[in-house]
Amino acid sequence: MADLPFELGTGLDEQLARILDVEGKIPRAIEALGPVEGRDVVVVDAPAGLRARQLESLGARVTVVDSGGSTPFAAPDASADVVVGLWSTFRGAVADEIAQASRVLRPGGRLLAVHDYGRDDVSEIRGPQPEYGPWTRRDGPFLRDGFKIRVLHCWWTFASTDEARTFLESAFGDAGRAVADRLTRPRLSYNVAVYHRTLNEEPA
Repeated sequence: MADLPFELGTGLDEQLARILDVEGKIPRAIEALGPVEGRDVVVVDAPAGLRARQLESLGARVTVVDSGGSTPFAAPDASADVVVGLWSTFRGAVADEIAQASRVLRPGGRLLAVHDYGRDDVSEIRGPQPEYGPWTRRDGPFLRDGFKIRVLHCWWTFASTDEARTFLESAFGDAGRAVADRLTRPRLSYNVAVYHRTLNEEPA
């Protein structure tokens, strides 16, 4: 699921992957905050698909691992320069997952967690989510634990308002229809948070 913020089902997932962040702001932010070019990057809970390909196109050496099972984060100790979680992991800066990331990262390695931020058209469709409020606050699970945050102002971009309406109604029913009825252009605002911090810092 980590290629996308949530699962919609056959066909709709493929369409969401096509319309989400066509400007490529998410991979560019990962590069800026990593960086990932020329580095060993572990991506957690992602298929070997869109996001892995995007990072590889930026010059990363990508390994995909699972967060669960008997061998979570199945990568050797101190084997990565950057660990990236996309939507389905680090859900609230979970301590056990951060510990696994720390184990996998080399000294001075970077941990990046990508989540929805809210305050946009998409959040009006989905309704209340922890990502949209508690996680973004100074006393929330990320910022109080040493993470910094970068907010990306992205878009879901469609070929036409008719395509947008058809997709939103099919994917989200009445909630999607209500947002579609207000559209004056074929795109929805979509804000993404990248929580980032350095782990295993070497003494000065």
